[in-house]
Amino acid sequence: MSGKELTQYLDTKFGYTQTPSDDPVNSPAHYNTKGVEAITAIEASMSDEEFQGYCKGNAMKYLWRYKYKGKPVEDLKKAQWYLEKLIASVQNV
Repeated sequence: MSGKELTQYLDTKFGYTQTPSDDPVNSPAHYNTKGVEAITAIEASMSDEEFQGYCKGNAMKYLWRYKYKGKPVEDLKKAQWYLEKLIASVQNV
């Protein structure tokens, strides 16, 4: 099975399709299954403190590796996205 065939199979099997309009920073299609965003499910499964640690860790991860994956601006925007989630969570506590 070629890579394209495998992708098509997985898309069909799990209901995931990525279109050119997908936003890889704010709403990547592969983080949404059956209308549920992964970040929403993750936040619901954690205490406020745990979720803040999760956001902090992810922001640090993207800052750490932004030079090495070939998409530095995208990774910096992802770090910013997690930092904004962290700020919103801290403000709501």
